[in-house]
Amino acid sequence: MLDIESLKAQFTAQFSGAPQLFSAPGRVNLIGEHTDYNEGFVLPMAIERRTYIAGRKNSTSRLRVKSLTLGETVEVDLARPGTPRRGSWVDFVEGTARALLDRKFPVVGSDLLLDSNVPHGAGLSASAALELALGIALVSLAGETDPDRVQLALAGQAAEHQYVGTLCGIMDQYIAALGERDAALLIDCRSLEPRRVPLRLGTARVLVCDTKVKHELSSSEYNVRRAECERGVSILSEALPGLRSLRDVSLADFTTHSSRLPDVIRRRCLHVVTENARTLAAAEALSEGELGRVGQLMMESHASLRDDYQVSCEELDVAAAVAAAQPGVYGSRMTGGGFGGCTVTLVEEGAVPQVEQAVKGAFLARGWREPELFATTACEGARRH
Repeated sequence: MLDIESLKAQFTAQFSGAPQLFSAPGRVNLIGEHTDYNEGFVLPMAIERRTYIAGRKNSTSRLRVKSLTLGETVEVDLARPGTPRRGSWVDFVEGTARALLDRKFPVVGSDLLLDSNVPHGAGLSASAALELALGIALVSLAGETDPDRVQLALAGQAAEHQYVGTLCGIMDQYIAALGERDAALLIDCRSLEPRRVPLRLGTARVLVCDTKVKHELSSSEYNVRRAECERGVSILSEALPGLRSLRDVSLADFTTHSSRLPDVIRRRCLHVVTENARTLAAAEALSEGELGRVGQLMMESHASLRDDYQVSCEELDVAAAVAAAQPGVYGSRMTGGGFGGCTVTLVEEGAVPQVEQAVKGAFLARGWREPELFATTACEGARRH
C-alpha cells in the first residue's frame, strides 16, 4: 500500500487544505482474454495494487490534477469544449470527467493529487484504475454519496473510446468498480451481470509476473483483432441468421461452419469461442476448489492466445512455461491484451519462491530485463476511504 498520510500531506503542500481520499484497483484476469468486446465472459479479480487520489473541491470550473508517478500536472476547464485524443494522460482525465457529465453525474472543479503502485503498461489495467479512481473521486467531491458503480464503469470505458482512442471492452473498468474481497467476478459482457466466484484457493496463491516488456504492436493490433472478430461474425451470420457476436456461436456451430472463414479469421474466432467455454468451466472449477482443473484451463487459454489469437510474445511464453514446469504450480498463462505485460500463475504458497527464482533465472539467461513477481489477493473495487 502507498503511504496515504504522505499523500495527504503532499496534497496540502501542493493545493492547501485537507483532502478526501479515494482509490481504485488494478486487476488480473484469471481467464477470459479478448472475449469482453465479443460480448462473452471474463473472470477477473481486483488486486491489491491501487491508484489513490487525494482531492477536494475548488471554486472554479477547472480540474487541476497532479500525478506523482509522472511528475506532471494537467488542467481541464469543464466550462470549455472538450479536446479528445491529445495523446497524453490528460485524455484519461478529461475523458472520464466528460463521460461522467454525459451520464448526468455531478462534476465540479476539483484539485486532485494522484499516486499509484499499479505498474503502467503491464496489462494490469492501470488505465481503468485511474479512470475509476477519478470517477469515484469526482462524483463524491460533487456530493454524490452512493454512485451507480456500473455507470461509473461505463463512463471509464467511454473515456477510452472517445478520448483515448482504444476500443476496449468493459472488463477492466467493471472489475475496478465492482471488485470484491476474496472473490473473482464472472462477468457477462453482454448483460453486464456479474456473478461472485469465491476464490477457494486453500494454500494456493495468485502470482503475477510483470515481464517489464511491452511491444509496440499492442495498441494497433488490439483494434485489428476486434475488426477480425467482427469480420468473422459477418461471415458466420450468413449460415447463422441473427448472429450478434461470437458469444452466440457454440462449439458445435463453429465446427460445422468454420470452413467458411479465411484461415486467420477462423483462428481468431476459434480462440474466442473456446475461451468463452473455458471461462465458464474455470468459474465452476474455482467455486468448487478444483485447482487442478483451473490450472489446466489456464494453460489451454495461453496456448490459444499464443497460437490462434497470436497476441503473446516470447517473454510471456517463457514466463508461463517456466512457471508451469515448477512443482506446486497448477497453471500459468498470459493475462491482459498481450504483446508483453504480465502472466498469472496459480501456485501453492510454499512454491512461490522457487517459481520466482526459476522465472528470473530464465530471463537472466536470455539477457532480458529482470521481471517483477508478486503474490496478490482479491480486493474491493473503487472506494472512498
